[in-house]
Amino acid sequence: MISVRDGQNRILAEIAAPTPPEVVPLTRAYGRVLADDVRAPFDVPPADNSAVDGYAVASADIPAEGRATLAVVADLPAGSIHEGTVARGQTVRIMTGAPMPRGTGTVYPQEVVERDGDTIRVGPIAKGANVRLRGEDVEAGAAVLQAGTPLRAQDVGLIASLGQWQVLVHARPRVALASTGDEVAEPGEPRAPGQIYDANRFTLRGLVEQAGAEVLDLGIVPDVRDELSARLLDASRMADVVVTSGGVSVGDYDLVKDVLAELGGIDFWQVAMQPGRPLAVGRIGTAHFFGLPGNPVASMLAFMLFVRPALFKLAGRRALFAEAFEARTTEPLAKKRGRREYKRGVLAWRGGAWEVHTTGPQGSGILSSMVAGNCLIVLDEDRGDVAAGESVLVEPF
Repeated sequence: MISVRDGQNRILAEIAAPTPPEVVPLTRAYGRVLADDVRAPFDVPPADNSAVDGYAVASADIPAEGRATLAVVADLPAGSIHEGTVARGQTVRIMTGAPMPRGTGTVYPQEVVERDGDTIRVGPIAKGANVRLRGEDVEAGAAVLQAGTPLRAQDVGLIASLGQWQVLVHARPRVALASTGDEVAEPGEPRAPGQIYDANRFTLRGLVEQAGAEVLDLGIVPDVRDELSARLLDASRMADVVVTSGGVSVGDYDLVKDVLAELGGIDFWQVAMQPGRPLAVGRIGTAHFFGLPGNPVASMLAFMLFVRPALFKLAGRRALFAEAFEARTTEPLAKKRGRREYKRGVLAWRGGAWEVHTTGPQGSGILSSMVAGNCLIVLDEDRGDVAAGESVLVEPF
């Protein structure tokens, strides 16, 4: 059996280049991955401006002590500029975001000002207070976002603040998704005795979409070799990645591995991990193929460990793996040496440190453990049983 890390490295080595770039409007840019750096064409903000509603004054007019009286010579709403220069002893009432008038460098919030007709009385304040300086957010020419960044809401907003209405991103990887086996039924349809409803295709669809890829849903493929072969071959022609669940073990009706060997090639199919040991990885034509286990937890885990990093690399992302950190387990954990184990856990911050405990029974068919958990507890190959209070590695969902 291959190790988890070796399997991940072999998969990623097969992906030579990301999907090609395309231009999309900002309204469709959320979640997409930048294909090029975004650079600021000008300073943000483009001019010194007021951070509050108040009164713009010359710093020389600020009294060191006591009160000073200034004449209000204009009102300046946001979106407007003040023509001319504010002289000594004068002030302009200014709204948040309005450019600072020439001759001023400090803003008194209106709450601290005494106004009487066309004059105000003010006391001491720090010079430069309540002024947002030109370029303090972004300087002209700076790379504000790097290629390989998946765009969040704030990233899209930042691009919009630079005046751009479209952006260059990588095309979404296309993922053909199918469940296999006569034992699974479509939700909403009658279920025959001995069947279970197909959960894997729906959890995997959500994971594919979370990874920023496009789903091509092939439904359920029965345990018929010729039909399975034809469906997988068609899928490989219209998708970058083909993902199936079920049919990769060693039973008489586990056909996926054999069909993969006929249509393309198997890179590896067993991983030293628990759950999720049976995993068929290879190619059909130009498409990458992943045959995931049928048990729902093992299927999700195999996706998170092997398919998601592949989709991230195809989509042009720079960061491919979730960050992990250490936490203290509040219960003993049984562990066999020689394989990497992943337990579903509940992570919480208590007493100034991270603590984690399992969700309960850890069978690979207990999908509710993924619902109750918020992290994976990762126990490496060379580790044995873990005592309560020991440190373990966790990967938040």
